[in-house]
Amino acid sequence: MTPTFALNPGATFALQRIGQEAQPVMVIDRVMHDALALVDCAANGEAFAPVEGVGYPGVRAAAPLAYVERLTKALDRYIREAFSLNNVAMARADCSFSIVTTPPADLAPAQCIPHVDTTYSLQFALLHYLCDGDFGGTGFYRHCLSGFETITELRSAAYAAIAAREPPPVAGYVSSGAPHYEQIAAFDAVFDRLLIYRSHALHCGVIPPAMPLVADPRRGRLT
Repeated sequence: MTPTFALNPGATFALQRIGQEAQPVMVIDRVMHDALALVDCAANGEAFAPVEGVGYPGVRAAAPLAYVERLTKALDRYIREAFSLNNVAMARADCSFSIVTTPPADLAPAQCIPHVDTTYSLQFALLHYLCDGDFGGTGFYRHCLSGFETITELRSAAYAAIAAREPPPVAGYVSSGAPHYEQIAAFDAVFDRLLIYRSHALHCGVIPPAMPLVADPRRGRLT
C-alpha cells in the first residue's frame, strides 16, 4: 500500500523566541499520522549518497514528493503567522532524507562550527526528526565577537572578516560552541518532531560522542 503521509490532527504546536534577536523557532510534535511510514520509505527507497558541494556531514536521498507537498501546504499558514510573513507567497520546497555519518576527525573546518544555510531571510528550514533523543538534537548560537545570531546579506562580509581572524576550530562536532560561539538554545531530537526556523540563523546539529554514524535509516540519525 502506498503511504498517504497524512498529518496528525492532534499535533502540538509551540513557538519559542531565542537569543537576543528573539528569532522564532516553531516546535511541532507528533506531526504525522504514521511517521514510521517515512522511515520505511527511507529504508526502502533510493540509495543514500554524499552530496557534492554541500556541507552536510553525511549522506542524503530524495524524500517522497507527496510528503513534501502535504507538509508544506498544511504548514504554510502557521509559518506565515509565526514569522509575520503576511502575503509572501511560498515559491518552492526541497526535501531530502539525511543521515549524519562523518567521523569527527574527518570533518572539514567549516563543519566544526555553527553555520547558516543561506543569508536570505525568507528561506526556512523544516527539520523533521525521524530518530529519538539518543541522536542529540539541534543547537542555535551567537558568534561571540560580532554578537550575531543570524547572518544576513548585510552582515555576511563583516562576519566573514571577523571569523577569518579566529583560530581554526578543533576537529569535531560542535558541543557548547566555545570559545568563539555561545549556545543560545537547543532542541532535543524527538521522534516525529519538526523544527521550523529561518535558515540564516547560526545553528548546527548536536551530535553525541557515542552516536552511531551509520547510513542505515533504521539505526542512524535520520532526519
